[in-house]
Amino acid sequence: MTPLQFPRSTLALAAALLLAGCGLHRLDRPDTATTAATPAAAALGSGVIEANLDRSVRPQDDLFRYINGAWLKANEIPADKTSYGIDGLLDDRNQDWLKALVEQASASGAPGSEARKIGDLYAAYLDEAKLNALGAKPLFPLLTRIDGVDSRKALPALYAELDLLGIDTPVAPYVHPDARDVSRYSLDLYQSGLGLPDRDFYLDGGERFVKLRAAYLAYMTQLFKLTGEKNAAGKAKDVLTFETALAKLHWSKVENRDPVKTYNPRTLKALAKEAPGYDWSAWVAGLGLKTDAVVVSQPSYLQGYAKLAAKTPLATLKAHAKLHAIATSAPYLSQDFYDAHFALRKALSGVQQPQPRWKRGLDVVEDGLGEALGKLYVAEHFPEASKQKVQALVGNLLKAYAQKVDTLEWMSPETKAQAKDKLAKFTVKVGYPDKWRDYSGLEIVAGDLLGNIQRSRRFEARYNLDKLGQPVDRSEWQMTPQTINAYYDPQQNEIVFPAAILQAPYFDASADDAVNYGAIGAVIGHEISHGFDDEGSQFDGDGNLRDWWTKEDRERFEARAKQLAQQFDGYEPVPGLHVNGELTLGENIADLAGIIIAYRAWEISLNGQPAPVIDGHTGAERFFAGYAQSWMTKVREETQVTRLKSDPHSPPDLRVNGVVVNVPAFHQTYGTKPGDGLYKAPEARVAIW
Repeated sequence: MTPLQFPRSTLALAAALLLAGCGLHRLDRPDTATTAATPAAAALGSGVIEANLDRSVRPQDDLFRYINGAWLKANEIPADKTSYGIDGLLDDRNQDWLKALVEQASASGAPGSEARKIGDLYAAYLDEAKLNALGAKPLFPLLTRIDGVDSRKALPALYAELDLLGIDTPVAPYVHPDARDVSRYSLDLYQSGLGLPDRDFYLDGGERFVKLRAAYLAYMTQLFKLTGEKNAAGKAKDVLTFETALAKLHWSKVENRDPVKTYNPRTLKALAKEAPGYDWSAWVAGLGLKTDAVVVSQPSYLQGYAKLAAKTPLATLKAHAKLHAIATSAPYLSQDFYDAHFALRKALSGVQQPQPRWKRGLDVVEDGLGEALGKLYVAEHFPEASKQKVQALVGNLLKAYAQKVDTLEWMSPETKAQAKDKLAKFTVKVGYPDKWRDYSGLEIVAGDLLGNIQRSRRFEARYNLDKLGQPVDRSEWQMTPQTINAYYDPQQNEIVFPAAILQAPYFDASADDAVNYGAIGAVIGHEISHGFDDEGSQFDGDGNLRDWWTKEDRERFEARAKQLAQQFDGYEPVPGLHVNGELTLGENIADLAGIIIAYRAWEISLNGQPAPVIDGHTGAERFFAGYAQSWMTKVREETQVTRLKSDPHSPPDLRVNGVVVNVPAFHQTYGTKPGDGLYKAPEARVAIW
């Protein structure tokens, strides 16, 4: 599902609504990093970053630490980071580049131009003195609007206004191609309304989560106090009680990964009978839409929510709306609001201090004018030669995947034909969009930060809502070119690789092919594989939700997938907390298939010739080094806890060690044997693609 892309006040919906559960190569934009080993070093010689190797560790025991161990020992996570790794090196450089582009735009933009809008938005965020002088005043018109609600009948119209401003309400609207007919858009109603990242944060009785709820309660109390609310502590408790009741109604992350169960078309008339007491038609009209057709992602949630809202005091519902209005706005107000916002982030992630203000300002520009900034970025930092070489590399990966399908002993000829048809219909997008967003309708006012944030969010919401009733735009991107990430969208059957990830050590046009295939090749393979994981495999080559498997093939596939889920269930990254093998299944399948297909594609690229030994590393060793280097990351324990509960991706070390134990080429390359840490008997290895 492609979300309406309303900016949200927490990580909750961002984590829940990854594109159709297919997930991205990274959860979010990585933190910055500082190290002596720079990305440029990856382009030299073998492509193996020798300074990062820990030769006291055997690759047969722990490939992740053998390749990255020296770096892991020598570097701590900076105080303003939740994690620290190879992506941070790229992000560090990226942010310097973006800062220069934004400052240049600020100096040269003509009135009304995209460059001036970029400059004015950035400058408004940097004017900390003005924000401190204003305090809570920019929020008062919105809070007064909420105070003015005098009956439950007025709530749907209020919620629609808040939705257009990217403020969490109990039900979130999303416009995306219809799962059963991708030629048209549909309006999806999705569970929402929580300020913590996931339902488990409200319901888990463990000490760690009790403390997090206390931190959330203190955060809400402080936000209410800062806006002059009477009985701030009491209102905060009421909101927590209401959100806990909502959390009990929320479907789990695993349940939400099922695209069939979450596709429930309804008319508004039918929804009114199914979930009475809430004026769904008034809410849809408040969004500016004329439609009687919606898709309900979690029917039982809407039914439960309608009952809960009917018995919850209006004052509590208004307090909940106020809290999320304040929370969404807090990062763009005075320092005391930001301090409260950061205190909760610290409790959830373990980060010790905020990023410098200029970096946070870049995030504001990214959110509001992302493609306008991206246009400047690719003109300055993305060579066309890189695009052409990556396209050729993708071609080899698709060829390797087709060959792999032919060899699958568990798949019938009928399903193989459908799988190859889907492969043939893949769309590949590299670097940047063919057409850029038009921001001429977005008003940016110099010195009006919160107003600019609200206008940009309304502009983005309107852009997405107005798709309803229009032909599906297959040229659209869900990431900006300056994003260090990649994704697969099952409803478009497309793989997308922004310009920013096409840099060393992921990709270097002058580097050894083995390392490129191990790094960016595995990323490409990963994204292709999402079309055939437990979720993506339920969509056909045109992007429609359709069962194209024989019953027997699906059963055999699910049996193998279950093996992989059980393997990852056994990992315990944080004492007392295990990986959720069902939640991470799609990403783990994609990691495993991606590296196997990338290895085969690298072999194809050799054209039958042996790979040379470079700096003492064989071609196969360079391939696995490239793969392991691409996951070189340290993560704070608090952040890891949040991810284990809400993120469909496994921890970085397990995306290496937990994957290669199932890869025959890994065992052949390093000659693993019983007793080695990563040895796995051939008959026990999970083989899917």
